[in-house]
Amino acid sequence: MDSAGCSPKSRRSAKRGELIMESSGYLVEVKHLWKVFGDNDSPFNMEDYLSGSGDTEAEGQVVAVRDVSFRLPEGEVYVVMGLSGSGKSTLIRCLLRLIEPDYGQILVEGQDVTAMDRQHLTEFRRTRVAMVFQHYGLLPHRTVLENAAFGLKLRGMERRERETRARQALEKVGLRDWENHYPAQLSGGMQQRVGIARALVQDADLLLLDEPFSGLDPLIRREMQDELLRLQKELHKTMVFVTHDLNEALRLGDRMAVMKEGTFVQEGRPRDIVMNPADEYVQRFVQNEQKISLIRESTDKKSPVNTIPAIGVKAKKAVGSGR
Repeated sequence: MDSAGCSPKSRRSAKRGELIMESSGYLVEVKHLWKVFGDNDSPFNMEDYLSGSGDTEAEGQVVAVRDVSFRLPEGEVYVVMGLSGSGKSTLIRCLLRLIEPDYGQILVEGQDVTAMDRQHLTEFRRTRVAMVFQHYGLLPHRTVLENAAFGLKLRGMERRERETRARQALEKVGLRDWENHYPAQLSGGMQQRVGIARALVQDADLLLLDEPFSGLDPLIRREMQDELLRLQKELHKTMVFVTHDLNEALRLGDRMAVMKEGTFVQEGRPRDIVMNPADEYVQRFVQNEQKISLIRESTDKKSPVNTIPAIGVKAKKAVGSGR
C-alpha cells in the first residue's frame, strides 16, 4: 500500500486515466480515510497515527477524519450527523478532494478518486459528482438560468443545449419563471433551489449536500426537505447529506452515521440508532426523539383500530363531486 491506501498498480492505472472497476456492487466505497490538520512547522508522520502512537495535542495536530470507512449502494440517501467540529464537513469535502485526504481510498463507481491526477479529477468533478453548499455558492452577477447552467458551461457545452437542460432542472425545483432574475432578488429558500438545480443539471449519479438547509427558516427548511424527497423519488440519486439536525436526518436518511471527533461512533438505520444508541454521546443526540417514539408506541397501543374521519371531509368531497 502507498500513502493513499492504494496498491501501486491501481495508482499507476488511474494516472493513465483508466477506470479501476471493481465488482463490489456499491456506487461509493470509502476505505480507512484520514485527514489531519496542523501547523506547517509541526512534524507530521502518518505512520504514527496508523499505529496509534500519534499525540495530536503535543504535536499541534488536529485529526478531522479518523479511519472512516463506509459503502453506499446506488440510490441511497446517507446522512452524516454530528456536532460542529465533529469532522462531517471535512469528510464530505474529502470525497471529491476539495480537501485532500492524507490516507485512505475513495472509490466512486470503481474509479479511484484518491489516485486521480489533476486533469482526471477536474473531469470527475464536472461529470460524475455534484455538490450543494450551505451558503448556496451562487454567482451574484449571473442570472438564475446562468447559475444553473454554469457547470455545463465549464464542460464546454453549447449555449442552447446547456440552457435547455438548465430550464428543465429549474422546472424540477419550481423556478421556471425566475430564470431571468438575479440571486439578490431571491429568498434564501429560492437561492438554495437554484443550487439544487445546478447540481441536478450535471446529471451526476452522486450528490453531496453539506448542510444545505441549515441557514433557512424552519418552515422553508421543511419545504426544502419535502422538495428533496420529491426529487429523490423521481430521480433516485445517491446522496451524502451532512446535517447536525436529528429530525432532518430521520426524515431524509435511508441510513445515517453519527460522527464525533473525526470518527463514526454509530452507523445504521435512523430509527435503529434512535432506539438503540451505542453510547452516551449518541444518547444525548437522540433522547428527545426517543421519548417521542415511545409516546407514539404507547398511544398506538391504547388507540382503537378504527379512526374517526376529520370534520368536514365528507362535505368537501360532496362539493368536489358535484353532488
